[in-house]
Amino acid sequence: MPDVFDCTVISNERLNDTVFSVAVSCAKIAGTVRAGQFVGIRCGAEPILRRPVSICRAGNGEFEFVFEVKGEGTRWLSERAPGQKLDILGPLGNGFDIPEGAIILVGGGIGAPPMLFAAKTAKGPVTAILGFRSAGNVILTNEFEEACEKVILTTDDGSLGLHGTVSTPLEGLLEEGGYDAVAACGPRPMLSAVAAICAQHEVPCQVSLEERMGCGYGVCAGCTVEMRQPDSESSPQSDPKTPDKGSVIRKKVCTEGPVFWADEVAW
Repeated sequence: MPDVFDCTVISNERLNDTVFSVAVSCAKIAGTVRAGQFVGIRCGAEPILRRPVSICRAGNGEFEFVFEVKGEGTRWLSERAPGQKLDILGPLGNGFDIPEGAIILVGGGIGAPPMLFAAKTAKGPVTAILGFRSAGNVILTNEFEEACEKVILTTDDGSLGLHGTVSTPLEGLLEEGGYDAVAACGPRPMLSAVAAICAQHEVPCQVSLEERMGCGYGVCAGCTVEMRQPDSESSPQSDPKTPDKGSVIRKKVCTEGPVFWADEVAW
């Protein structure tokens, strides 16, 4: 089971009307966390369940996470001031397996922050495609521009960047070729579209899934998602308990994810 740490808030910055960025000190989490992993934060005395939040930066004994205020728990978290303590469980889950070659990182809305961590830790050239509803929802673009060779911004209403979704620029880049992998985090419809485009161009793709979580470390099984059973080459059929090729199994996002290979997900 992951450890619980008493972390001190270093800073709390409001990025837009509903999104906040909080940095805390915790050498053990900062020194071991990988891009794509997350932490569970206890938000006040009530409610009991921790809030799962992905990490966008880590190093020098501290890490930073970005979240959107959606209820009383995250509202309480948005009001924390420097010097106050946070009860944090982590790091949790499995992160991205980033290759050394040229990669494309796709972030949609609040799914952009973990992709920033991936960009900062990538060993090869990075192109980022970021999608938001409108200009008022855009976050972290300056940070992405510092970490990436190229950043493409899209908005649903065309108020900033390209008008449309991340699918169009992703399709264009993959048609040009020269990319070794794609990694993405965002709303499930966006991830499904990204997965389909990558499959069409035969480019490996990893996706970070978002699900409601109870415990965060695999006990409650409240965050399971449907996955496709691997074929016979990767899953021996000699075991009578192994489901047939093409069947659907369930995996826990908190411990077996949140990052999965896109062709593994039963979209």
